[in-house]
Amino acid sequence: MTAEPDEGELAGTLRRIERAAGALATASVARMDETLPWFRELPADQRSWVMLVAQAGVQSLVGWLRANRPEVLRGPDTADALLDDAPQEISDEVFAAAPRALARSISLQQAVALIKVTIVVVEEQVPHLAEPGEEQLLREVVLKFSREIAFSAARVYARAAESRGAWDARLQALLVDALLRGDSPDVLASRAAALGWADAPPVAVAVGRSPGGEVAAVLHTVYRAARRIGVETIGGVHGDRLVIVLGGAPDPLAATGRMLGGFGAGPVVVGPAVPSLDEATDSARAALAGFRAASAWPTAPRPVAAVDLLPERALAGDSEARRSLRQDVYAALVRSGGELLETLDAFFAAGGVLESAARSLFVHPNTVRYRLRRVADVTGFSPLAPRDAFALRIALAVGRLDPAAPALGGGPANRT
Repeated sequence: MTAEPDEGELAGTLRRIERAAGALATASVARMDETLPWFRELPADQRSWVMLVAQAGVQSLVGWLRANRPEVLRGPDTADALLDDAPQEISDEVFAAAPRALARSISLQQAVALIKVTIVVVEEQVPHLAEPGEEQLLREVVLKFSREIAFSAARVYARAAESRGAWDARLQALLVDALLRGDSPDVLASRAAALGWADAPPVAVAVGRSPGGEVAAVLHTVYRAARRIGVETIGGVHGDRLVIVLGGAPDPLAATGRMLGGFGAGPVVVGPAVPSLDEATDSARAALAGFRAASAWPTAPRPVAAVDLLPERALAGDSEARRSLRQDVYAALVRSGGELLETLDAFFAAGGVLESAARSLFVHPNTVRYRLRRVADVTGFSPLAPRDAFALRIALAVGRLDPAAPALGGGPANRT
């Protein structure tokens, strides 16, 4: 049976370590300066914080050893005791000597390098720190302590990352809310700047259903996909919708297609590309209106451009879609001459049969073909394509409900 440890054992070693705390910290910082190039580039205030942390670490070694001395001394095999027992954890207050700003300046990998240097310096001083006969025991204690201090550093950085992630998620949610509300460009710019948004053109907004679950997990999936394709991303969950702002994607629709894994089931609608975040409200408004109306087109591609949902959006009451169809399609046909509208009406009345439309107009079928090509050139919608024909029908109806429309607007509808 093992005797209880003598309270005097390791007492001398502990006193030596306490007296040498300042010198050990100074030697550690000097070694960091010699071996870590990035450490030499730190500002003076941050280097002084590292010194305080190193001193606190040495003091923590003494406190940890005092608290766990019975476990350290128990049994015939000290190494086994160190591995098998569960000593008291090191308090994360070791790192409280430095402000939280230090965690933002020094990465976890760099923090581990600093800890390693400090431990190496302490191990080199073991012959001078330990009482005669306790050198091996102190080395084993320092080995176990280094593992515990590394775990403590990991906890500190994990909490800092969680805190930053939660704060960023709140800022992004506020930015998304501002986009959907149509807040001023100044509000958008200030919130985007706080998130480090580079505002790389073009900018577009995509809206789809959220897959559910923790918001942080949902956004992490989106950000990981965005990093893979090299685009800027800000996202937020707004109700049951996932709203993503894309920046720097030459083709926002294709980029969204490579990020579909972050969305839930159902349609994903991409608003038009705009030059900067200042104008992203228009893209967000179009994407949101398209998302609301997308159920009327069950076979729509995924993702789908908001402009391709103009007829459904107009039927759902979207004033911007009605304006676009009225001014960019109907008014353009009126300005091009009455024969295009007349031919289009005859073509639709004939069920899309060229010969029947030609007979009703008393012209050759080739004339009808020519005029229908003119319709496509003027409006951007081809009457010979079923989907475009549906959009043209809605445009004719919307335009005729507003007799003042032909005097407004101009040019084909933007299909990008």
